Amino acid sequence: MSQAVERLNGAQIVMRFIERQGIERVAGIPGGAALPLYDALSESSIEHILTRHEQGAGFLAQGMARVTGKLAVCMASSGPGATNLVTAIADAYMDSIPVLAITAQVPQALIGTDAFQECDTFGLMLPITKHNWMVRSVEELFEVMPEAIRLAMSGRPGPVSVDIPKDVQMQEMDITVWPDPVVADTHPQAQPEQIQTMLGMLAKAKRPVLMVGGGVIHSNCSEDLLRFAEQQQLPTVASFMGLGAMPTTHPLFLSMLGMHGSRATNMVLEECDLLIGAGVRFDDRATGKISEFCPNAAIIHVDVDASELGKLKTPVLAMQADIGSVLRAYLVDSQVIDRGDWLARVDELKRGFGWPDVGDCNVFHPHGLITRLGQLVGSESNVFTDVGQHQMWTAQLFPFSRPRQWSSSGGLGTMGFGLPAAIGAALAQPDRPVLCVSGDGSIMMNVQELDTAVEHSLNVKIVIMNNQNLGMVRQQQALFYGERFCAINNRRPVDFAALAQAMGACGVDLGKVEDPDAALAEALSTPGPCLINVPICEQEMVFPMVPPGAANIEMIGE
Repeated sequence: MSQAVERLNGAQIVMRFIERQGIERVAGIPGGAALPLYDALSESSIEHILTRHEQGAGFLAQGMARVTGKLAVCMASSGPGATNLVTAIADAYMDSIPVLAITAQVPQALIGTDAFQECDTFGLMLPITKHNWMVRSVEELFEVMPEAIRLAMSGRPGPVSVDIPKDVQMQEMDITVWPDPVVADTHPQAQPEQIQTMLGMLAKAKRPVLMVGGGVIHSNCSEDLLRFAEQQQLPTVASFMGLGAMPTTHPLFLSMLGMHGSRATNMVLEECDLLIGAGVRFDDRATGKISEFCPNAAIIHVDVDASELGKLKTPVLAMQADIGSVLRAYLVDSQVIDRGDWLARVDELKRGFGWPDVGDCNVFHPHGLITRLGQLVGSESNVFTDVGQHQMWTAQLFPFSRPRQWSSSGGLGTMGFGLPAAIGAALAQPDRPVLCVSGDGSIMMNVQELDTAVEHSLNVKIVIMNNQNLGMVRQQQALFYGERFCAINNRRPVDFAALAQAMGACGVDLGKVEDPDAALAEALSTPGPCLINVPICEQEMVFPMVPPGAANIEMIGE
């Protein structure tokens, strides 16, 4: 019996691959070179989310991927469409987020002629993706699409980019057989001899610490990590990207370490004699001056990416392996260890140098606002931030209880990340409320995406901590540049509540209501998109803080 033959063009083939992979929606904006792709999209089962800027499409895809752990897709046309995606793709690369960026290109005959809306998308994407392709024929799609999907999801996840000239989108071919949907490669596993070495090192350690990073989140092994920490009685610290891997209320959890971590956490690391780095990359914001980080500790470093092992800090034991496999293998053979003396010392440092009691701080104080938000939004909410002081206050004080609850731009630190990424989360997990904490500077970078949230009636609550300044820049100018303030504020303050209302969202200004606490609670419980403006004092600073280039132990501020 002969097999049925389908004759499809390149654009239809692309959409079929995405459909077969189980992708339900893509984000993007059409343009001339991408019209065949959009024509094929109109006939597919895939929902298209029309963003108001291509950067918003890239961050929206990130939001979907961050809360689900699954591949997400964004699209853009040639020239400015593709260049507008670049920042979002670079951001995904720094934070290891699996995103497939599909861009259109001018027809091959026009490449290199400075044609209308032509640019070297392949060259632009080269340093900010795991891999990228320019497809030269319709037949190549059967190699490129599965490989792109596989690479984005395998090992250390990350973005990939496929650039498709318009003529390739329109070329046709006969198809009789489709490859199976792509499955990610199996992660490297822990070696028995390495597990035995780790067992011995932990048995001898008097003051061990577990440092968890984003790799634990990607590995979906938070439950194993919790069992491991409890069995070994390990004080646990998190990198910025590792927040949520262990509940912040757990007795063994200290806090985020590093530049804006607690003083107690950095002091514990100064005293530890063994550090287990689980899915971390020893980023400078976590370690401070790298040569003085954990000066008394032997280091065990576990990471799925071999290039990270020994890149910044030389470990005594380096394990290229999925952290989940290491934890599960370890739990089989290990014994419960009593570390009462060390835990008593850690508790002493936490009492003396931990986060201050917020006491009677009201919602117009950053500590009071984040604490109140933590009480109101609940553990089921996904929490996003933009980049700046508000981001660090949220990382310091919000009560994260589960993995993938927390999402923020870590490695690239991109203002404008928060709102479109939060929209992606709301689309991917509509049953979970989404909180986006932003600043008056960051929100303006992609505020147009509020219109996207309104179009889809998404349950996204945006809280703007409004000090009418680029707060983190102001803080550093105050501390390290003699208070020579420059280019840090918009001299004409924006009425954000009115702006939200103009876009069709609920808008509330807590500075203009009689009962701010009640107004905040009501706004957070209002269905649909809501923007809440919260005035805060411009002189508030994020403390403690490690000055740039200093060791973590040299923190300043209260």
